[in-house]
Amino acid sequence: MKSRLLLRPFALIFALLAFTASAWSQPKAAAQNKTLFQLLPPARTGINFTNKIFESDSLNILNQANIYNGGGVGIGDFNHDGLQDIFLSGNMVSSKLYLNKGHMKFEDITDRAGVTGDGRWCTGVSVVDVNGDGWLDIYVSASFRKDARLRTNLLYINQGVDKNGIPTFKESAVAYGIADTGFSTQGIFFDYDHDGDLDLYIVTNQINDPRTPIRFRPKLTDGSALNNDRLYRNNGNGTFTNVTKEAGILIEGWGHAGCISDFNGDGWLDIYIADDFVSNDLLYINNRDGTFTDRLGEYFHHTGWNAMGTDVVDINNDGLPDIVSMEMLPENNLRKKRMLAGNEYYNYFNSQRFGYTHQYIRNVLQLNRGMSPDGHPVFSEVGFMAGIYETDWSWCPLVADFDNDGFRDLVVTNGLPRDVTDLDYVAYNSGQGGFGHYDLKMVDSLPIVRLPGYSFKNNGGFTFTNTSTDWGFTHPSFSNGGAYADLDNDGDLDLVINNINEPAFVYENTLNTPGRPAKSHWLSASFTGVGQNLDGIGSSMRVYYDHGKQQFYEHQPCRGYMSTDDYRAHFGLGGVTHIDSIRVRWPDGRTQLLKDVSVDQNITVSYRDAAGYIAPYDYHASSPLFRNVADNYGIHFKPQEKDVIDYNIQPALPHKLSQYGPGIAVGDVDKNGYEDFYIGGAAGHKGMFFMQDEKGNFTIDSTRLPLDEGHPGEDMGVLFFDADGDGDLDLYVVSGSYELAPGSPASQDILYFNDGQGRFTPHYDALPKMFSNGSCVRAADFDGDGDLDLFVAGRVTSGAYPTPPQSYLLENHSGSFFDVTKRWCPELQNIGMVTDALWSDFDGDGKPDLVLTGEWMAPTFLKNTGKGLVNISDSTGIASHKGWWNSLVAGDFDNDGDIDYIAGNLGLNSNYKGTPAEPMVVYAKDLDDNGLLDAMVFCYMRAEDGARKLFPMTARDDMASQMISMRKRYPSYKSYGLATIDDLWKPKDRENALMFQATDMTSSYIENLGNGKFAIHALPAEAQIAPVYGMDAVDIDGDGDLDLLMVGNDYGMEPYSGRHDAFMGLYMKGDGRGGFTPWPLPASGFYAKGDAKGLARLHTARNEDIWVATQNQDSLVTMHLAAPPVRKWIDLQPGDFSIDVFYVDGQKRHMEAYYGSTYLSQSSRKIPVNGNVKNVVITDFRGNKREVMP
Repeated sequence: MKSRLLLRPFALIFALLAFTASAWSQPKAAAQNKTLFQLLPPARTGINFTNKIFESDSLNILNQANIYNGGGVGIGDFNHDGLQDIFLSGNMVSSKLYLNKGHMKFEDITDRAGVTGDGRWCTGVSVVDVNGDGWLDIYVSASFRKDARLRTNLLYINQGVDKNGIPTFKESAVAYGIADTGFSTQGIFFDYDHDGDLDLYIVTNQINDPRTPIRFRPKLTDGSALNNDRLYRNNGNGTFTNVTKEAGILIEGWGHAGCISDFNGDGWLDIYIADDFVSNDLLYINNRDGTFTDRLGEYFHHTGWNAMGTDVVDINNDGLPDIVSMEMLPENNLRKKRMLAGNEYYNYFNSQRFGYTHQYIRNVLQLNRGMSPDGHPVFSEVGFMAGIYETDWSWCPLVADFDNDGFRDLVVTNGLPRDVTDLDYVAYNSGQGGFGHYDLKMVDSLPIVRLPGYSFKNNGGFTFTNTSTDWGFTHPSFSNGGAYADLDNDGDLDLVINNINEPAFVYENTLNTPGRPAKSHWLSASFTGVGQNLDGIGSSMRVYYDHGKQQFYEHQPCRGYMSTDDYRAHFGLGGVTHIDSIRVRWPDGRTQLLKDVSVDQNITVSYRDAAGYIAPYDYHASSPLFRNVADNYGIHFKPQEKDVIDYNIQPALPHKLSQYGPGIAVGDVDKNGYEDFYIGGAAGHKGMFFMQDEKGNFTIDSTRLPLDEGHPGEDMGVLFFDADGDGDLDLYVVSGSYELAPGSPASQDILYFNDGQGRFTPHYDALPKMFSNGSCVRAADFDGDGDLDLFVAGRVTSGAYPTPPQSYLLENHSGSFFDVTKRWCPELQNIGMVTDALWSDFDGDGKPDLVLTGEWMAPTFLKNTGKGLVNISDSTGIASHKGWWNSLVAGDFDNDGDIDYIAGNLGLNSNYKGTPAEPMVVYAKDLDDNGLLDAMVFCYMRAEDGARKLFPMTARDDMASQMISMRKRYPSYKSYGLATIDDLWKPKDRENALMFQATDMTSSYIENLGNGKFAIHALPAEAQIAPVYGMDAVDIDGDGDLDLLMVGNDYGMEPYSGRHDAFMGLYMKGDGRGGFTPWPLPASGFYAKGDAKGLARLHTARNEDIWVATQNQDSLVTMHLAAPPVRKWIDLQPGDFSIDVFYVDGQKRHMEAYYGSTYLSQSSRKIPVNGNVKNVVITDFRGNKREVMP
């Protein structure tokens, strides 16, 4: 149960309306069998179990937080007749066991079997052969009761069948030593110590102090907490011993689910626990010595806050276990606005103070990226992009291939009889004193969350399409535990779902219904183990087919939420009619290989047929392409920055604007023949030089700028170039940050002149007054007079987002720069919130044109006529692609002789979404005449009538902080939740307002078609999982085609959306035709896991290139190619602009040289070329050419 969302200092509150059982009705479409699943009525199945909750003044959700956590489902063939039977746990009613009689008909045998639940409040169901006698037993978790004697978990040992074929059971928890009384959610059996028998982990959820779960405080990590999970070791003699503390299971949590998997590929099973409320999830990694260590923060960037049902399963068929975890974010806008309070930025500080990892209110899909250079796997959370992040008050994820197309789909159970997170109720209750009002009358004021479940079809990777209606999930309910099983043995998976106050659901999968042609093939597999693990729990299976495709399965039927699925592994195969091979790995490493396996059958694999040993799946790459060389070069630095709360200035901002550095610039500043680099400083922190010596070692140096300068600004873009023509590199620093006051002198850029020895002095009179908050600076001889001029981009106007700030064209006159923007391009002065720029000849006329990206902008192209810059963007063919573009890099990616571009964008893994059909919109104006700009961002969300409409992204509390009048205009959260863009912005309000749209959020390849025309192509999905910032386009492998390196993430997104942190760094191999293939992290080794911003390439004295990535408030990352191809490097002169490389085989490559390229970065002007070069022709900015022989 959840209530963290409120984060208010009053008691945990919950409620239940007196519920009248709904009339059973089948959706019309399902009744006509037009949907994938058909909901079968109890009269048809014989399953009429209802988990009825009887509330009272003393027992209701206001005083018993977990009253609606529900019951589970257990699937197993208890009588050995080849049909899967069903056990349903009851809270205040008897649990039920139904014997499968075939043809989707079931018989209630509960009393005869002796498995009523013995008066317990039964929760999780674990179906397992505990004693190794070949008969499945049932371990039932118990909770809730105050009397510990009524809270002991139950172990029903299967005694076999009686003369009538009915299985009977004997309750034996005390005898086995596992009659735990700790408010259990779920027991999970697995062999953690490799002794051949099944041990027991018990997920615990005990709420003692109702205030505790929603407030940050020091964690209890010594095993003393009452809400600490338990671990019982199987002694091998029919008894268990509690080894919780000695095994290192010491961290408290309010557990909802547990998952078992070999997360790090060492052959030993690990434990993932999904915890409710403020407590973090837990990832207990098996130390292989009987102990575990929680390593959640090393493997994951963030998790769900109120994590509920969770499953570990390979979603995208890459052979690695991924994680799906449920939360409670609604899809419906009204529900969102009634649930989500202000952005609560203070939670970031509390998390850091008390040692919590980041958590967010939404479903999460943790995509396993494989083994990282840190020595353990890492996960990227991609729930936004996957399309599964908002399924309301969700309980159980059912992850399996329901349409047999070869990819695992997702079904979600959800619903709650009363919603205690409703902010209107919270406000009302606070007005009544907030304490002690726990009777049924108060319960009646709580909203009902009665919802249909969700289903999502896997699109063939890690994204999904909502198929809830098409698949037949249209019946509203309060659904908790659920399990999948092939109940009728027809080759598709059916569903059983345990409901509160309504009969349990049995959904028949109609995919293989007799009389309908089978469209997809399948295979199921049973495991026969040995000893006390006769079902081979902990085994794994890899199925190979169709030219290298694979599916991976780990054998642990207890999964999801309080439930146990069909023991048979299920594989959908689509149109595949033949399986090449199946590799089975048993828990002790023994293996067997099956070849040439037929489809559409159930096979049995037996441990006795195993031969030999196979190592666990190797997560490592034998020789990654890149390696971290920070130690080799002595490059160690962690930039410091004050964490400014931008939302105190404009509460409705979609993201921070003060957290975008640091920048990096490369150049030989001390003229010793070796390239150095500079890292920009944050406000109050000086920038740092890294000086390279003749051995390639770098020394950090903070003394090359005046120590007493006292400049309070924040460095953004930085650039080395010869400003005054004296033959050394000067330093331009763009200043400004959103945290500075509008028009502050601290935003003034600074030009530092080099004394020839690499020491710098500011020349304040060399620049005009420039109090705009800038982003990048780029140099080129745009006027053709022989010296380097500048473009300086404006990023943001302090306190007035999204007002376009001023950008500048600065013309060089012997080291003094003059603002010629109005003369050269008046439109450029306030062209937008510019994030990146390139001086690039996109039309091939030899002049440096200007290409821009920006927030709420389309890629912008300004043609250099020799007398000015002309904006031709409207005629390029891509003017409609407005986005939150961050960065640019250029190169001839399709080898056609002209310059193309790669543009980094927000990506698709965000709740800030914009498409041509559903654009994201921002309006801004001083609506309340207080002198402050009121900005509101709108995205399409589901309205009460089911239509998708533009609603504000900002919660009511934050909107009221920005405009106090909103409290009166929308006195309740409900009224605000119904307000669309048309309600908030009337026609009169829109007069003279700023308005921008975003229609394309994909990082993209911009193909130059010639004649000023371009085509835009989205990059592969791996490039869309987070915002892209720093990039480099270079031929990494020496095949003659440009490849891509990328870094990114944005930790400054508003707190409800949370850190966009899925990027780990990305290498993509180019094919020379504009296509790119992403390499897995273990193979590439290119790894920057933090809030990465800049990326620069520089040449070292060791005759190799290295890449340095900057990360906001995190360490620099330095990498090189482990085995670089044979290269030569071309030294450029200050005025060189383009390079044509001619190869001995007749091929030619056209390149450009930049003073600054990609986000806040400047790379080396030493140009790498492959070894088979014939000659090189270099052209300068004035059109002069020279030939060099590398």
